[in-house]
Amino acid sequence: MKLPFLTLVSATALNLSAANPAGFGPAAAAEQIRNLTVPEGLQATLFASEPMVRNPADMDIDARGRVWITEGANYRLFQKWGKLRPEGDRIVILEDTDGDGAADKETVFYQGNDINSALGICVLGNRVIVSCSPNIFVFTDTDGDDKADTKEVLFSGISGVDHDHGAHAFVFGPDGKLYFNMGNSGHQLKTADGTRLIVDKAGNEVIGNGKPYRQGLVFRCNLDGSELETLGWNFRNNYEVAVDSFGTIWQSDNDDDGNRGVRINFVMEFGNYGYTDELTGAGWSDAWRVAQRNGATEDQRPSYHWHQGDPGVVPNLLQTGGGSPTGIMVYEGNLLPDAFRNQIIHCDAGPRAVRAYPAQKYGAGYKAEMLNLLTSEDTWYRPSDVTVAPDGSVYVSDWNDAGVGGHNMADQKLEAMSGRIYRIAPKGNLPSVPKLDLSSPEGCVDALSSPNGSRRYLAWTKLNQMQGRAEAALLRLWNGSDARLRARALHLLARIKGKESGYVALALKDVNPDIRITGLRIARERGFDLIPLVRQVVNDPAPEVRRECAIALRHQKSSEAPGLWAQLAAQYDGKDRWYLEALGISADNQWDAYFGAWLAKAGEQWNTEAGRSLIWRSRSNLSPALLVKILLNGDTPAAEKARYLRAMDFVPQSPQKDAALAELAAAAFN
Repeated sequence: MKLPFLTLVSATALNLSAANPAGFGPAAAAEQIRNLTVPEGLQATLFASEPMVRNPADMDIDARGRVWITEGANYRLFQKWGKLRPEGDRIVILEDTDGDGAADKETVFYQGNDINSALGICVLGNRVIVSCSPNIFVFTDTDGDDKADTKEVLFSGISGVDHDHGAHAFVFGPDGKLYFNMGNSGHQLKTADGTRLIVDKAGNEVIGNGKPYRQGLVFRCNLDGSELETLGWNFRNNYEVAVDSFGTIWQSDNDDDGNRGVRINFVMEFGNYGYTDELTGAGWSDAWRVAQRNGATEDQRPSYHWHQGDPGVVPNLLQTGGGSPTGIMVYEGNLLPDAFRNQIIHCDAGPRAVRAYPAQKYGAGYKAEMLNLLTSEDTWYRPSDVTVAPDGSVYVSDWNDAGVGGHNMADQKLEAMSGRIYRIAPKGNLPSVPKLDLSSPEGCVDALSSPNGSRRYLAWTKLNQMQGRAEAALLRLWNGSDARLRARALHLLARIKGKESGYVALALKDVNPDIRITGLRIARERGFDLIPLVRQVVNDPAPEVRRECAIALRHQKSSEAPGLWAQLAAQYDGKDRWYLEALGISADNQWDAYFGAWLAKAGEQWNTEAGRSLIWRSRSNLSPALLVKILLNGDTPAAEKARYLRAMDFVPQSPQKDAALAELAAAAFN
């Protein structure tokens, strides 16, 4: 999709009304695919091209292996080319009926000006969720003819109309919830009738006014839109969200144009991700100018871009340089080589790359590297989305244009507008559609094991309805060796009435820390009393499990919660920023109680590397006096003092803070 970033081809160099110079139509597309590069042992084949599909903006694959596309022929209606398709853009179903690997059937599911350049599509059985600011639509095919029969509004009032930084795609999670996001032009989320702002489960209105949310946001809600949670904020253009079988959330984010700061995020729930100043909403450039005056070098710019040096900002998983990131998924299939299995796979239209980011656990978080899956030197290759079919093959949609960004496009004539869909699979592999049987628990468990999200949705829904009748089949999955399939089974086993607590208890004793994490997440979602559960794993050897304990304690009112937080804080090593930010997220709105419990536990031993970091992150009224002690301590390196002084800004105004600042001023005067 066209994001506000001009890539290697400058705007002035583009012929802004030119069709693809390599030609138009299936023959030209088949020739152009020769320019694509995949790893050894894989091949990319052409599934569909213009005129069957034009400007594919977003994509999903249904349980039957059919490819659903939202098109963007009507892109940037305010530009000189205006509306190229007067009847509105289309949702198109592309199908390979003869199994030769190429689409031969095209069905228009819906067409209208209310879905022009829709940036998201999620196919859940006969319901299709389409994201197109200002609305989130739910289309339903009630009679099975592949035509939308009804249209409802799920959410409305989203800004960013005709803009890439608005509402983005939904995805079905392993917990039976919907996950979605919107970029920093989305600004707010309203009820279906548009009369009022959504109030999330934390009691906050969903609006980017700094109270507390800013900029791009990521959400979780029930299938009907209820119980909405705001899971992270302060992104620039978090284009899509992906959720793995453990319930871990992943995103990409687009930097300000040309600042080499595109990032991949592990979304630690309820965190601030630092695009703008948390306190003032000021852009990153203000902090960068100050940093430059203090000697920061150009290679540090991407870090300042995301305010990574401020307390209360969750660290980035990976920064990938300049680009225009688009679709993302977690590949949990077995058809691709090992290096791509269970990894994030992501499109970046700017550098013309579909990449994986193999991740390893790193403290309470992760570290990752880049691994190319589908690249090209062809300057018209612009991957917009990536998703997985029931057979485990990966499909990539290609917007196909000379550039991205600047609210511009090169192919400004509908009759010559291009668009491509590619299939990635091992050499010689032909598409297949595994049997889908939802009539029995065993058939549903088989579908739950699919790499395809639409199949998993259908299976999850049926298995949840079956309740105890599905238990034996789910236990076969739970007792297997694949941790991700075990996690999928656990989510459903822990929803069998009367069995919920028993399965969560099993999960918390599991040898795999990811299963223990999944158990905690299920307990949170199911509304369990979390204090006894956190008590069981508060000293877990895995820091990532203790991270989830900290998040589980957020906004807990139990008298035991501060002591448990203090136990978690006592295990902080002074170096793991992921763990530190989890502690900070946990203490939100209860800093004095939580931090005070740790301080009482630490006593005079607070002045350690770990203790000083906790004080730096703290928002407690108890921390200003300690910050002053650190600042006035002759052993504190001069280079460190600026960050401790900056930490003082984040402590709310109070008599204790006033006294600390007065003490600092007096020391400076003397």
